[in-house]
Amino acid sequence: MRHGTVDIITLGCSKNLVDSEKLMAQFRANGLRVRHDPEKVSAETVIINTCGFIGDAQEESINMILECGALKKAGKIGRLYVMGCLSQKFHKELMAEIPEADGWYGKFDWSGILKEMGREWHGEIENDRIITTPSHYAYLKIAEGCNRGCAYCAIPLMTGKYRSRSQDDILDEARRLVSKGVKEIQLIAQDLTYYGKDMAGKPVIAELVQRLSDIPGVEWLRLHYGYPNDFPMDLLPVMRERDNVCKYMDIALQHISDPVLKRMRRNITAQETRELLNHIRQEVPGIHLRTTLMVGFPGETDDDFNRLLDFVKEQRFERMGAFAYSEVEGTYSAIHYKDDISDDVKQARLSRLMRVQQEIAESISEAKVGKTYKTIIDRLEGDYYVGRTEFDSPEVDPEVLIKADCRLATGKFHNVRVTRADAFDLYGIIDK
Repeated sequence: MRHGTVDIITLGCSKNLVDSEKLMAQFRANGLRVRHDPEKVSAETVIINTCGFIGDAQEESINMILECGALKKAGKIGRLYVMGCLSQKFHKELMAEIPEADGWYGKFDWSGILKEMGREWHGEIENDRIITTPSHYAYLKIAEGCNRGCAYCAIPLMTGKYRSRSQDDILDEARRLVSKGVKEIQLIAQDLTYYGKDMAGKPVIAELVQRLSDIPGVEWLRLHYGYPNDFPMDLLPVMRERDNVCKYMDIALQHISDPVLKRMRRNITAQETRELLNHIRQEVPGIHLRTTLMVGFPGETDDDFNRLLDFVKEQRFERMGAFAYSEVEGTYSAIHYKDDISDDVKQARLSRLMRVQQEIAESISEAKVGKTYKTIIDRLEGDYYVGRTEFDSPEVDPEVLIKADCRLATGKFHNVRVTRADAFDLYGIIDK
């Protein structure tokens, strides 16, 4: 056990990662040594930042708590604290079932953890972070919570109503990130396109993106987690006209069948969805759209699923992920619908959908052979430098592999000509 140290383990999404990074800065300000996701957990204090979005994420969080609880019993770590989404929603039940943890905290009770440890919250550095991603990119969270009320989603139950941060606060944090060498900012929120509506009565995400893109040193600005209903159309000219705003939008659509969309409480129709996608592509030529789709929602028929398959073939999304419906306690769908589709059917539909998307993705990648793209170098891995184009978000999208025949610096941009492509990656050479 290492005295005077803290190990933080982050599970779930990039929004949780930002929370952990800010908490790490607080520990450092209190004179503690802190590590993130260590290969071997051995600190005097261990904090697990949990995820509670779907069943698999909840199971992963509980397994990690149990694993660290066993380390505590064995005397290999000291105190064990649990925070984050799962703890926010189920802390009473978890407290009763897992007594090894010394404290259970919600998603936002960071000062409570510090107080329990006999440490002080430093409000003057609340926008400071210890970056755990490669130093040239970072995530920037602009809001908390969600007002949408989708039937399957527990996020509002854990994070509450939508709360936008002030633009000045966000801009201050962005400048701090740039001063630390960050060149690429991944803008995130549970619902990015709602930003500002709770304060100004209408979304002001376009204004915020424009102001962020004006900051010297921001070379790429990427937008994550838009929502299709009431999409702010004034954002599209900003994306089109600003060279440092990536032509990339992550917008979860979930489904295309009107009966399913209605039961999901998505407040959008199939026709409106298609009109939106057509408008986005017209306004921002060359944009790459990433979406997420769900199969197996209660009541989804074979006809509903076939409409979803046809939709994917029709739209040819550049990036797409999918998952099977998982009932989450307390959500609208868990209360009002029966989870009436078997796991076997869900998995079969998921496999069919992803096979279709894989063929589309391969075709889109093949079309890039011979073209040159501005590429940021993320790391050296084996015999290749690994980078990304403006159309690729870290960890989830295809990467560009460049044979390490010459020395390239991570965090630097290069023009790379694509020479070949496979199902998941592009291969290229430096275009001098």
